[in-house]
Formats: sequence, structure tokens, C-alpha cells
Amino acid sequence: MIPKLLSLSLIAFTAVLFSSCSSGPNVLSKSDIRSGASSSSKVFSFGKSDSFPVSAPSAGVVSAAAAKPKDRHKMPVYAFSERSRLVRTTAYTCSEDDHIVYGSKNATGTQLRYTDRVRSAAADWSFYPVGTVFRITGLPYLYVIDDYGSALTGTGTIDIYKPSKDVMNQWGRRNVEVTIVQWGSFTRSAEILAQRTKYSHCSQMLANIVRQRPNLSAVAKR
Repeated sequence: MIPKLLSLSLIAFTAVLFSSCSSGPNVLSKSDIRSGASSSSKVFSFGKSDSFPVSAPSAGVVSAAAAKPKDRHKMPVYAFSERSRLVRTTAYTCSEDDHIVYGSKNATGTQLRYTDRVRSAAADWSFYPVGTVFRITGLPYLYVIDDYGSALTGTGTIDIYKPSKDVMNQWGRRNVEVTIVQWGSFTRSAEILAQRTKYSHCSQMLANIVRQRPNLSAVAKR
């Protein structure tokens, strides 16, 4: 009887873990502190739905996007001087098969964030270097690039972190207007990726960073 109860307890614990896999400590970066967030920012209780009142991209951003070179998803590729962008976004969660091994950690080794002020996102670090902070028009949160994914490599797509599969599916895929608040660090991106070149997507991101920033070639060889 006792082994059976233990087995049922383990199943219940696993279900809770994967339905809300980011319910760890509220981790804030220095940029979050500068933006006015505090360590007392509440961590959401994660249900099966969330509210995403995303505004439609402005006519100016849509018009400007038409003349840009395109990535493989036929989305515009921007110069780093351009902070207002039309961006293809997708969503992911830590209980997906390709992320489950990493749990609630991002690619920098810290906790994925999903609070009322700051939320994690993943991208190709040669498009959006680690630490890049941005906003999505219509939403009140700051998003921080602290993760990457092999499917994002070579594109300007941003993958928005969600705390559960239900909320992830609710977001789906959306083209939104993004404003870059603060650029991240290509140097830090190169330092992290240089330790992971056995993975083809990391090697590809690193090579693209060095192509754009030849001064980081020495960092890439460490």
C-alpha cells in the first residue's frame, strides 16, 4: 500500500512541476532594477490562460518592413540602429520535449522569468544578443533575451517564454511590433557560445556574431 501511495505522490508532483515549471524565485537583472522593478515583484500563479491585449503593428512599421531584406520566414531583417520592428513571435515552455532537460533554467544558467514586470524570451543571439531588453506594443512587460533555440537560428523570430503549455498554445504565433529598449552584449554572447560550439546552432550564431563584430574573433577562439 505504501509503495502505491508513494507512486501516486510522485505522479502528482511531476504533474505540478510540468504545469508550472518556472515557479521558482523571482530573479531580476541589473537592467530590471534600473527599470524600476523590485525583488518584491509578484510571481504570477500560473493558470491555464493569460491576457495578451497585443496592439496591431503601426502602419509605419508595417510599411517600412516591406522594403527590408527577408529571413526564411519572409520577415524583415533590420539594422541594429532600428529599434521599432515588425517581429514574428512564437512561444515555448520548459515542459516541452526539447527544453525539459534544462528545466526552468535559461541558456545563461539562471531562472527563466515570468513576473508582472519582467519575462524571458529566446532568440538568435546574433540578431538579438543576450541581455537585449524589449517591449511588445500593447503589453506592459519588459522582455529580456536570456535564452536561445536551434529553430530560431538564422531568423529574427523571438520565442516568448510561457509558464505552461496551455498559455504557450494561447499565444501561438503572432507578428507584433517590438521596440528595443536596450541592446544586450555581443561580447557576452560570444563568450557563452564559444564554450558550446559542438552544437551546430551555437556555432552558427557565433560565426555570425564574429562576421558582424570581427573584434570578437579572439573571444570566439577561447
